This record gives sequence, structure tokens and C-alpha cells, in this order.
Amino acid sequence: MLSVFKREFNSYFHSAIGFVFLAVFCFFSGLFFYLYCLASLNADLTPVFSAMFTISLMVIPLLTMKLLSEDKRQKTDQLLLTSPVSLFSLVVGKYLAALAVYGLAILINVLFGIVLSAFTTPEWMVIIGNLLGSFFMGAAFIAIGLFISSLTESQLIAAILTFAVSFILILLDGVTAFFSSTALNKVVEWLSFNNRYYPFTIGVIDYSAIVFFLSVAAVFLFLTIRVLDKKRWS
Repeated sequence: MLSVFKREFNSYFHSAIGFVFLAVFCFFSGLFFYLYCLASLNADLTPVFSAMFTISLMVIPLLTMKLLSEDKRQKTDQLLLTSPVSLFSLVVGKYLAALAVYGLAILINVLFGIVLSAFTTPEWMVIIGNLLGSFFMGAAFIAIGLFISSLTESQLIAAILTFAVSFILILLDGVTAFFSSTALNKVVEWLSFNNRYYPFTIGVIDYSAIVFFLSVAAVFLFLTIRVLDKKRWS
């Protein structure tokens, strides 16, 4: 698993993907921080973190689109599937590499607190809550993107499909107005990533949301392993 992790993590920075992802994420983080805090002389970081929810969903496909689809395109997937590395180690190693790059990106939020501390006392619980919420939410979406990447050899298709799933989840909160069924509304609200992420932006550590995000990640990692296992025996 460690060798797979190192290989994948280094591959992000041997190509432009890792740098582009970090640049885009940091640009929008800094932009929202300037607009919502510095320009308006406001020490409340909640609007910044809420806005980054949408940006995270849009840029995560950059991380996941190549994880397995690139191996299929280059015809190196058969070598991986027949190697002594277990499918669990292969999938989790790739997953953790993408999650590590994502973790580097969200650490920029710590800088916001450091900048604000020069003028006022920042709400560190809000910053810590956002770090945790962003990390666990990203963990779920990266697992979804990894699963989609296992289904196609095209990085572009993998990115588009992952983005489409992210877009649907962004819109999920708005569709409840069209349902007359209370039970269906409750299901949609339960599946809403936005509802589960929001408490973290105000400094509330929601353990049920953490369990939810980790469960989603576990389910899609399992599905990815099953896809590869089926391909190994086909």
C-alpha cells in the first residue's frame, strides 16, 4: 500500500495536475477570504468556508480523474491487477494519495486564522471545524471519484461524471421543494452533503456527519475493489 501511495502522490507533482489543483483551490480560498473578511473588515470566516463547499466539489474531479482511468488507457492496469499487491492495497493506496493532496490544499485555512490574529482574535473552533468538515467531506467525494475512474479509461469522462455527481449533490437541497412526500424529503435531506457540512463551518463538530462521510467513502472504496476484482477474473 505504501509503495502505491508514494507512486501516486509523486505522480501528481510529476505532472501538472497536483499544481493546478492546489493553485485553483488556493486562488478561490484566498479570493473568498479577501471578499468576505479583509475587504469588509469582518472576522467571521463562516461565509468563506460555506463558499468553498461548492469549489471543493468542482475541483476534486481533477484529483480523481486519473487514478484508475489512466492505467486503463495506458494498458498498465493488467500489470497492476496481476501484481502481488492486493486490490485493497492498490485501491486504498491510490485513494490516500489523492486525499493527501486534498489535505494539503485545505491547510491554507490555517493561514486565514494567522492573518486575522494580527488584527483580532480569530474563532479557532470555526477554523478547526472547517478543516475537519472539509477533510471528511472530501474523503467521501474522492472515493466517489475513484469509483467513477475505475469505470472508464477516459480521464475526461471520469472528470465529467464526477463533476456531474457533485453538481447533483449541490442541487439536492433545492429539489425538496418539488416533492410532496414528507418521507422522500427526509431521505433527500439525509443524503444532503451540504446539510451535513454546514455545522462544521460554524465550529460545530458533528460526529454523525463524520460517520456519514466515512461510510460513503467505505462503500465506494468497496465498490471500486469489486469492479477491479471482476476485471481481474474476466
